[in-house]
Amino acid sequence: MKRTRTSNAWLREHVNDPFVQRAKAEGYRSRASFKLMEIDDKDRLIRAGEAVVDLGATPGGWSQVAAQRMRGKGRVIALDLLEMEPLHGVDFIQGDFREESVLLQLEGMLAGEKVALVLSDMAPNMSGIQVSDQARVMHLAELGLEFSRNWLKPDGAFLVKVFQGHGFNEFMQEMRKVFKTVSSRKPDASRDRSPEVYLLGKGLKG
Repeated sequence: MKRTRTSNAWLREHVNDPFVQRAKAEGYRSRASFKLMEIDDKDRLIRAGEAVVDLGATPGGWSQVAAQRMRGKGRVIALDLLEMEPLHGVDFIQGDFREESVLLQLEGMLAGEKVALVLSDMAPNMSGIQVSDQARVMHLAELGLEFSRNWLKPDGAFLVKVFQGHGFNEFMQEMRKVFKTVSSRKPDASRDRSPEVYLLGKGLKG
C-alpha cells in the first residue's frame, strides 16, 4: 500500500524526533521512557521495594524505567494486549485489561499485595472517529482508576494518560473523589500538538 502524505510526514517527524533518537542511543524501548523519567524526577513515584503495575505496557518503555529505578528491589507487573519482549525484573501478562479473566490473572499475581504505583499508558486502536476514540480512551482510564481504588496502598499513586476532550472534566472529578491530590503533567517528550495529558493522583481518600 502506498503511503499517504500524512503517514510520510509522521514517519519523518518520528525519525527526526530527538526523544526517539535518544531512546535508540541510550537503549530505551520507546520515547515514552523519557515521559516517565521526567514525571518521576519531579514527583518521586517509583520506590524501591514496592510493587508497580504498568497497564498498557508494550513495548515496555515505562516498565523498563520502573525496573531500573527500583534496582532489583520490589516488583513490576506489566500488562498489555500486545506481546512484549521480556524485560529483566518485569513480570508480563498478555491480555485485554477490559476482560474479567485478565483482571483476575493480574490480581492473582499480586496475591493480596497492595501496590505503590499504578501506571496506565493504555490507549485503544484509533478509528479516526474522534467521539468514539475519546470515549474508549476515557473508558480505559476509568478501568485503571477502579483498579487503583482497590489495589493501591493508602499513600500510593496513579499516573494515567488521557486525552483532553469530552469526558475529561468528569474523569478529573472522579479522580478527585479517590485521591487527596490530583495534578496534571505534560512532559517534554509529549508532543505539543498531542492532546494527551497525564493525570497524577496521590494518596487515597478514606
